[in-house]
Amino acid sequence: MSKKLQWRGLLVLVTIVIAFVYLLPSINDDLPSWWSRIFPEEKIKLGLDLKGGMHLVLEVQTDKALENHLERMVDDIKYSLREEKIRYKGLRRSGRDRIEVILIRDEDKKAVEEIIERHFSTLTVESGFSGEDRLKLELVLSDKAQKDTRRMSVDQAVETITNRIDQFGVAEPDIRPQGKDRILIQLPGIKDTKRAIDIIGKTALLEFKLVDEENSLEEALKGNIPAGDEILYQDKNTGGPQDRVPFLLKKRAVLTGEYLTDARVQIDSQYNEPYVSISFDSRGARIFEQVTGANIKKRLAIVLDNIVNSAPVIQDKISGGRAQITGRFTMDEARDLAIVLRAGALPAPVKIIEERTVGPSLGKDSINSGLKSMLIGGLLVILFMAVYYKFSGIIADLALILNIIYIAAGLAVFGATLTLPGMAGVILIIGMAVDANVLIFERIREELRLGKTLRAAIEGGYSKALVTILDANITTLIAALVLFQFGTGPVRGFAVVLSIGIVASLFTALVISRLIFDYLVIIRGMKRASI
Repeated sequence: MSKKLQWRGLLVLVTIVIAFVYLLPSINDDLPSWWSRIFPEEKIKLGLDLKGGMHLVLEVQTDKALENHLERMVDDIKYSLREEKIRYKGLRRSGRDRIEVILIRDEDKKAVEEIIERHFSTLTVESGFSGEDRLKLELVLSDKAQKDTRRMSVDQAVETITNRIDQFGVAEPDIRPQGKDRILIQLPGIKDTKRAIDIIGKTALLEFKLVDEENSLEEALKGNIPAGDEILYQDKNTGGPQDRVPFLLKKRAVLTGEYLTDARVQIDSQYNEPYVSISFDSRGARIFEQVTGANIKKRLAIVLDNIVNSAPVIQDKISGGRAQITGRFTMDEARDLAIVLRAGALPAPVKIIEERTVGPSLGKDSINSGLKSMLIGGLLVILFMAVYYKFSGIIADLALILNIIYIAAGLAVFGATLTLPGMAGVILIIGMAVDANVLIFERIREELRLGKTLRAAIEGGYSKALVTILDANITTLIAALVLFQFGTGPVRGFAVVLSIGIVASLFTALVISRLIFDYLVIIRGMKRASI
C-alpha cells in the first residue's frame, strides 16, 4: 500500500473517531465519570422550536435613557459651576434634549460657554431670557450624541440581559438587537417563564438615600414636599393596612449600584432567613464609609427601582465596603436579586412587546416529525443510489451516512443550536451529498466508455468533476454564510447546518469515497464490471 494512501486512510480514521467522540454525549446520557476529564462532553443543543421555551421581544425605552443621561450631565455641570464659583438661579433638564441654566449675573455667560465648550462638547449653547428677565442659557444636546446615547442604551441592555441570563443558567440563549430599540430573546428549555421575565425586565437600579427626618412626612403626604425631597414606599407584602410604608427621602442618592462588585446570598444565622450581601469597589467603599461616618444615628434607605427595601439606622461608621439587603426573601427571590445586582442595572426600562411560549410537547412532536422526514428521505436516496449505481452507489451511501455523522458532530463541536429549519437543512444536505457522487460516477462512466482502464477512469472522473462540485458547493456555502450573518433565530440554525453539511459532503465525496475506490482498485484489484 502506498504511503499516500496510508496517510489518507489515517486522516479519515482520525476524523471518524473525533466525530464519534463529540457525538457520544448527545446519544448516551450514561457516560462514565472519567469521560469528562478526558473527552469533551458538549451535547447538541436544541433550539426553541425543538426543546420548547420562551420567545420575547423587548423594547428599550431609549427616551428614558436619554433623560437619565441629561440628568447626569446636570449634576456634572453643577459641580463645574461650583468649582468656578459661578452663581445660578436655576439649573435643570428642561426637555428631552436640553438643559436650562438661569444665571444670576449676565457677565458669567462667557465663562459658562467656555466651561461647556471645554468639558461638555456634545452640548451647544443658545441664549435667551427667563420670565424674570434673567439671562437663560439653553444647553442643547447634539443629534449625534442623542443617537449615540440611544444606541449605547440598547447595546448595554443586551449585555446586561445576557449577563443575567447566563447567571440564571439557561443553556444556549439567543439574545440580539433587533431594529433600533428592540431586543430579541429566545430561551430554550426555560420552564419558569414568570421568574425569567422578572429577572430580564427588572431595571435593578440600586441607590442609597438618606431619610429626611428634619421635615414632616405628614405634610409631605399632603403635597407639601420639601425641595430636593421625594416620597418613596416600602412594600411589606403583609396584606394589612400598613402594607405600603411611605418614606420622605433626599432625592439625591449618596451612593449607587455602579460601584458594586459582588452580590451573594447569605443566610442570617439568627433568623435563618436569606439576605443579599453586597460589596463595593475601593471608591464605593470610601464613599460608603464617609456617608455612614457623617450620618451616625440617621436612617439610610436602600432603594431598588424606586422601592424602599429597608431603611436601617446607621449605628456606626461602616468600613470595608460591605452592606446587607434584607427583606424576608425566599431563597429564589434572594438569588434572583443577587443575579440582577451582579449583572448591573439596565440603562433604561424595557417593555415586553411580544411574548410566546413553546411547550416541550410541541418540540417533541417537531423532533419526531423531523426525524421521520430524515429517515424516509435518507432511505429513498440510499435505495436509489444502490439500485442505479450498484456497488458504486453503496460506496456513496456509506459516504452519506458518514456525512450525517459529521454534521451532528460539527453541531456539538461548534456549540451550535439545532432548530427545526436546521433539521430541514440536514434533509437538504442528504440530497446535496449524493449529488457530488452522481457527478463523479457519471464522469467515470464516460471515461470507461472511451476505453480507459478503471484506475484511469476513476482518476479522470474525479479530476473532471472537481470544478463543477466546488462551484456548486462554494456558491451554496456563500449563501449560507450570508443567511448566518443577517438571519435571526431559526434562519441562522438552518444556515449553520447547511454550512457544516456542505463542508462535510465535500470531504466525504472527494476524500472518503475516493479513498475507498483507490483501495479497492489498487489493493483489491476491483474490475470495471463493478462500476
